[in-house]
Amino acid sequence: MAERQQSGPIVWCGIIAATCVLLYLMQRVLWLSLPFLLAIILYYMLLSPFQRLLRMGFSRNTAAMLVGAAFVLVMLLASLLAAVWIPAPTTEWHDMPGRYLDAGVRFMRNMLGAVERQFPFLRQARLGDSVNLNLAEYSREFLQRHLGDVLVTAAAWVPSLLLAPFLAFFFLRDGRRFKRFLARAVPNAFFEKTLFLLHEVDQTARRYFHGMLKLTVIDTVVLATGLWAIGLPSPLLLGFIAAVLAWVPYVGSIAGCLLVVLVASADTPDNNAVAYSAIVVFIIARLLDDFIFMPMTLGRSLRMHPLVTVVMLFVGGALAGVTGLMLVLPLLGVAMVVGETIGVLVTDARLQARHRYARSLRVKQASVDLK
Repeated sequence: MAERQQSGPIVWCGIIAATCVLLYLMQRVLWLSLPFLLAIILYYMLLSPFQRLLRMGFSRNTAAMLVGAAFVLVMLLASLLAAVWIPAPTTEWHDMPGRYLDAGVRFMRNMLGAVERQFPFLRQARLGDSVNLNLAEYSREFLQRHLGDVLVTAAAWVPSLLLAPFLAFFFLRDGRRFKRFLARAVPNAFFEKTLFLLHEVDQTARRYFHGMLKLTVIDTVVLATGLWAIGLPSPLLLGFIAAVLAWVPYVGSIAGCLLVVLVASADTPDNNAVAYSAIVVFIIARLLDDFIFMPMTLGRSLRMHPLVTVVMLFVGGALAGVTGLMLVLPLLGVAMVVGETIGVLVTDARLQARHRYARSLRVKQASVDLK
């Protein structure tokens, strides 16, 4: 395959500006952006078996229905297995947030006490007392004021998230029809480049989400192995939740680590070594991600400079918060492909000449009997 033409600064300014505008718009319609993102992930998860069924002779409608039914069946079986294998909680569901918050406060108190014993000048500054007082006040305020709002917000998101499977089904069944609809609106001179554009956009998104899914599986196995080694219950579930939270760069990894530390503190209240071991497991997993796993998966999916990636992560977080952190890299990859292709179309003198010549022929043909 020929090497892709390098884009200039004007094209890259347009790519970055388009990415920022898309992030802002998606933040405005977050109720649709998040189900759309989950639907794209499901689409690329199910695309390989869907294409295999097509090669076996099934129609697109039948193949989409079979793949969707198989996915629902697998989810139901996974839920049943999780209900059987995961032990029932020892406390009531409505008491669990308070239990884990108290465990986190206790862990911080014990850790600060150990630090003060190592550094006596911190004890004189009464660091532990002030931090403990602030943590206790914040935990009480969170339970009394914010927990109900969080639960109501989460329940309000459930109907919107149920759109994801339906969107994924129609992406599978009607994706080719949508591509044909777009291609019919393109002038003949730019038809080949437009087909290349659609193919590259699809391949860029496919490489990114396949890489993200592979990274999720690897992170789940690594974290589950480490959490099992230190003796935490349900290590596979905790590892999977932490790996999914890691879809949000940086913030998700911290949230997953915090979740596991709270569980470790609640299950072993008299042994901080388990919580410390969980932190070590997450640090090791993060280092493996940065230096081994991510270059093997996501690093091969988006061909862009690391400096651009880091800067755009900060821009995405500033423009759209957590949503921007999740969407900025795939949006930047797609905008990069579109911008580079449009740059080629605009600057290719031969394509422009072909387009002008085709227009002049159509004008002559339409006016030949008017003279």
